[in-house]
Amino acid sequence: MQPFASVEVYTTAPASVQVDGPSFRRRLADVTRWTDAAGCTGLLVYSDNSLIDPWLVAQLILEQAERATPLVAVQPVYVSPYAAARMAATLTFLHGRRIHLNLVTGGSRQHLEALGDDGVEHDERYDRLTEYATIVRQLLDSPRPVTFEGRYHRVRAASLPQRPPAPLSPRLVLSGSSERSVRCAGELGILRFAYPKPASDYPAGGPLLRGAGVRLGIIARADTAAAWRAAHERFPGDPMGERRHRVVSRLTDSHWHAELSAAEAEGVYWLHPFTTYRTFCPYLVGSYDEVGAYLAGYLARGVESVILDIPAEEDDLHHARLALASGAALVPGA
Repeated sequence: MQPFASVEVYTTAPASVQVDGPSFRRRLADVTRWTDAAGCTGLLVYSDNSLIDPWLVAQLILEQAERATPLVAVQPVYVSPYAAARMAATLTFLHGRRIHLNLVTGGSRQHLEALGDDGVEHDERYDRLTEYATIVRQLLDSPRPVTFEGRYHRVRAASLPQRPPAPLSPRLVLSGSSERSVRCAGELGILRFAYPKPASDYPAGGPLLRGAGVRLGIIARADTAAAWRAAHERFPGDPMGERRHRVVSRLTDSHWHAELSAAEAEGVYWLHPFTTYRTFCPYLVGSYDEVGAYLAGYLARGVESVILDIPAEEDDLHHARLALASGAALVPGA
């Protein structure tokens, strides 16, 4: 399979829900193999209280992939900055591979309360994340012991047992759609991934998507009808899922979740998988040219990277490639 050439692409690792361990490992191995063969940068390994440890999933990915790397969700409530830096350095030491870290604040109030972290408000969590990322980066990059005194985190003369060589130092990215997340990514000088609203909601030339990435699903086919048939077969109606989505919407202060919940579907832009609690991102559905033209709207506004939703089969990445190539052809320099 030819690699993606027009835009940086990650896929998403499967979730460890409603499945036993051996079945999950087989499914993860399949998705890792498809991601590797497609030439994608790596796989997002997201994390919340309902999922198994993302670092152990990352270890499985590294055992299976020849090139693709795990993009591991890192939440300050789950592990200290020292533990995160040491785990990333350990995986690089064992595999000789670069690890990517996806910095997240946690959006479920219920999950944060379960861990005794209900006293930190939304914007404060990004203040904390800035301190966290600063310590992680210094531990990974500094040849000298690190001392940092912050409001939320502090270390004193801390160093790692095995610091990665500079070319393999982990890449840091951040997930978020709020204004505070935009500032946080700017302060850290790192790529920010957003769950995108309809492309028309972003002013042309505006800053919200400039140099950013987006997470979305793509179901594209040679003609429109075939794409929508595939979409409805994969995501049929689900009243129970709709009720779960409404409950979750009341339990989160996540900016992106509120934005998507308030967004309106329009043509190619489809929210049914999100509003039935089947996934946490919008989908683009249509012919290669239709989806490509819609993607071009994001690319023209400065999007540089895409995280695709969990592929159901290997052909999903073939179809996504054709749509992305169609969109990139419409945007000079994409």
